[in-house]
Amino acid sequence: MLGLFDVEGHGAAHITDATQRATESTAHLSYFFTGLSLPFRAFALIVRTPKLFGLSVLCAFVTAAVLILSGAGAWLGGSWLGERLAPENPTLHTAASVTLAVVFALVFFVIFALTLPNLALAPLQDPISEATEAAVGQFTPEPFSFSGLVKGTVESLKHTLLRLGVMLLGVLVLLPLNLIPAVGSVAYLVLSSIWSMFWISVEHLSNPMARHLMPFSLVVKTLRRRSALAFGFGAAVYLLLWIPVLNFFLMPVAVVAGTLLYRRLLDEGAFTPT
Repeated sequence: MLGLFDVEGHGAAHITDATQRATESTAHLSYFFTGLSLPFRAFALIVRTPKLFGLSVLCAFVTAAVLILSGAGAWLGGSWLGERLAPENPTLHTAASVTLAVVFALVFFVIFALTLPNLALAPLQDPISEATEAAVGQFTPEPFSFSGLVKGTVESLKHTLLRLGVMLLGVLVLLPLNLIPAVGSVAYLVLSSIWSMFWISVEHLSNPMARHLMPFSLVVKTLRRRSALAFGFGAAVYLLLWIPVLNFFLMPVAVVAGTLLYRRLLDEGAFTPT
């Protein structure tokens, strides 16, 4: 009889463990899709909030202008380099200079497109984040003060430098994978994309948390505990990054989405010391 009870007890324990694992898997999946939906919820909020819509349109025009100027600058720089690096042989010079100009222009344009719009739009990120919290409710922006501006700027700068440092370290660690023929390049593409997705979510949650003077370590710790949520959000923003025209609106959508994520985590008590 004792043996029978032992078997039944073990069976019940296995069923309980299996149920718990299934529940955890469902929760992770739910968190992933919640993160994935954040940019779309952000877009809906932007459309129905006049202030956010106006700021987003301004961002789109600034982004378009920066990209057009980036394209012009990239072509001028590429043409200048192509003309000087092409062989002097009259037969080859024209074709070689045009080919080199196109290659260098593409390289310059990618570098400019990934950096200059973010720099140009940086002053608009805090106003967009504040307007998002005001639209969500239960938030009143603090009156302007010089000391508050300095504290917020210093905290935001710390977040940015730490995030860029860690991201760069990850890229440097993964870069040697490209030395492995065929498989290495695929592995680098997959792993670097996953790495980027996580740090994209860190970047956009960092914005409202820096505004509220929360440390960068808390941003990372919060998302590490909710990795499915982080990867869902990061994946959505990462995919939008490569869609033409839509990426003009990427920054305001990502900032609003990051602020919505912050408010969700705040409501959950995620930032309460444990």
